[in-house]
Amino acid sequence: MHKHHRALGLATAPIGTAVVSGAAEIAKLKPVQPVTLLRPHAAQRAARFFTEKFPGRSLYAVKANPSPDLLEVLWDAGVTHYDVASIGEVRLVAGTLPGATLCFMHPVKAEEAIAEAYFQHGVRTFSLDTLEELEKIVAATSTNGVAASDLNLLVRLRVSSEHAKLSLASKFGAAPDELKSLLMATRQAADALGLCFHVGSQAMSPAAYAEAMSRVRDAIVEAAVTVDIVDVGGGFPSAYPGMEPPALETYFAVIHEAFEKLPISYSAELWCEPGRALCAEYASVLVRVEKRRGDELYINDGAYGTLFDAAHIGWRFPVELVREPESDVRDMGFSFYGPTCDDLDHMVGPFELPGDVQAGDYIEIGMLGAYGSAMRTGFNGFGSATATSVIVTDEPMASLYGAPSREANRSNVVQL
Repeated sequence: MHKHHRALGLATAPIGTAVVSGAAEIAKLKPVQPVTLLRPHAAQRAARFFTEKFPGRSLYAVKANPSPDLLEVLWDAGVTHYDVASIGEVRLVAGTLPGATLCFMHPVKAEEAIAEAYFQHGVRTFSLDTLEELEKIVAATSTNGVAASDLNLLVRLRVSSEHAKLSLASKFGAAPDELKSLLMATRQAADALGLCFHVGSQAMSPAAYAEAMSRVRDAIVEAAVTVDIVDVGGGFPSAYPGMEPPALETYFAVIHEAFEKLPISYSAELWCEPGRALCAEYASVLVRVEKRRGDELYINDGAYGTLFDAAHIGWRFPVELVREPESDVRDMGFSFYGPTCDDLDHMVGPFELPGDVQAGDYIEIGMLGAYGSAMRTGFNGFGSATATSVIVTDEPMASLYGAPSREANRSNVVQL
């Protein structure tokens, strides 16, 4: 992995060259494959923001980006707890960060996965949303018929996703009429009892958390149980074109106020599970335009690579033409086609770029640290088999963490 000051250094430099002699020479050796641009400093900044400002404990949701390099960046920045959703993620984080605390937060797990997590990897925290899952956890963690006495069990309740861009309201979560009996039974099996929820991905209003916490309060009052942990889950947003959320401090303030009003133990803990918010700014991808057809650009990455969300859920990522000198042509809206032979490899956008973009140009597509690399495949012979990553030191294309603007930053860096 090599280090560059900004994307333009990559667009005009041969991959594998850390020091180059001049732009004219390098321009003849442009990268043929997409290049993932990594910004560890952006992930560090996001992690410090959560560890210092969220009024509780922050667990990184590993599914958003399971890169071992990123896990180590977050660990070094103070993130000690990790939300894992599969035995594969348990093994990955345990092997990468032996000192990390793992929380198995998928509400439906194989009994064998629970047993391995508990006995081999020291996992003590599990979520559930049914009595059947509770029985499974108790059975899998028992020794010679004796139930474990050190379990943190979090009951997931179903809440609305109306304030989020991506719903997570239908697959998991106990319904209101199930909660009382489930909480009472879980209290008997747990050393520490918790309630958790997920308001959906990219929640655009702090009201999502206020409304969910109201549901938590109702559940506690009805069941009359002592609750030790309240986990508000993920959903904390990042900035994208057309999606500029309020400051994250506003979310934290709403959550803290609601938590303080809950009828819970004075020593109860407040948790959250940011995924996108910790890693979206960590990475972008540099792609090459292979063909232009009107307002359609054929690029060398797409729906089966890092742009799954752009194709399948219409996500609009920030984009920037990487060219010197910069174009002075007015922007227009483009759609993208990826490199595979599949018509579904289409990203509608619109993605705003200078109207003179053409084959051979390079485009940086930003905010792909969340889910981009995690969803990449090798379909049709493109993608992960040829993926290249490099470290760059410029700022992400958008930030909720007080990063200086790109224009201000560019005047202070050396271009390779």
